[in-house]
Amino acid sequence: MMNLAEYRRTAARLADFLPWVALADEGVVLNKDGSFQRTARFRGPDLDSAVAAELVAVAGRINNAFRRLGSGWSIFVEAQRHEAATYPASVFPDAASGLVDEERKADFEEAGTHYVSGYYLTFLYLPPAEEAARAESWLYDGRERTGVDPQEILRTFIDRTGRVLALLDGFMPECAWLDDAETLTYLHSTVSTKRHRVRVPETLVYLDALLADQPLTGGLEPRLGSEHLRVLTIIGFPTATTPGLLDDLNRLALATRKRRASSRLSSLQSHRAGWARRWDGRQASRAFRYATRRRRCPNNWMRAQFSRRLATSPMMTRREVNDNSRSTRSRRR
Repeated sequence: MMNLAEYRRTAARLADFLPWVALADEGVVLNKDGSFQRTARFRGPDLDSAVAAELVAVAGRINNAFRRLGSGWSIFVEAQRHEAATYPASVFPDAASGLVDEERKADFEEAGTHYVSGYYLTFLYLPPAEEAARAESWLYDGRERTGVDPQEILRTFIDRTGRVLALLDGFMPECAWLDDAETLTYLHSTVSTKRHRVRVPETLVYLDALLADQPLTGGLEPRLGSEHLRVLTIIGFPTATTPGLLDDLNRLALATRKRRASSRLSSLQSHRAGWARRWDGRQASRAFRYATRRRRCPNNWMRAQFSRRLATSPMMTRREVNDNSRSTRSRRR
């Protein structure tokens, strides 16, 4: 973890909590924890004209492309919906097409507020620790350099993300990487309510201080600048999902941001996480059985204390409590 604060030791401003540090390559951002991230702009198929079978096929191809990424990878998909400022200018080869576009422009200006949606796909890769990379280098002979090579990690990240985007470009109507200026503009839109382009600075570091131009106020009524923030918690999730489940939000007359995150795990890590979750569930169920079992204690207060100890001991110490009450009573008899 890199500490960029020269004088201040504690995080006091919004820039201190942002992960971005510098531009490592064209459109590639280096984060404070040593990870790399890269963002692409895409546009999927039209949900109104596409049939359900087509959307399911597209979802399967996207899943197949993302399965190539192993552990240490995270994927962020964001949909931004904001007001359309002006009607886009276009050049037509003939006068008839230009006249039709002028009529559409007039209808656009008379209808009121319009909204436009933008979709972004961000890949984030956290390289393994230096000890793991050094142990992995022992398996290969003939290398000119030992240890961790940052340039090699960067080249590998660019190559793998390029291959995944090439797979998505085969069935996406629009899919392209963001350059430095577009990347900074997108990152600025995620932490600020001011929408404007961001120029690439001469010094390509300290991006956190460059992009944060509004203060963040916490508490019961959080605010970003002068805009209030409200958080909605989804309590019940559906048992099954379909492509375009939240597409109705794109038809509302308001600006929205939707973001989905996914972390990739290798088969070994997924098995470890599954077994850890099963072990915690077994410990909790055993503690519940011990707590709800009737015990012959002298009074209710001792019964409550004994049940509370049995219920909290497995979860605090991760050790199983043996039921020795019957053997104790048998010895007393």
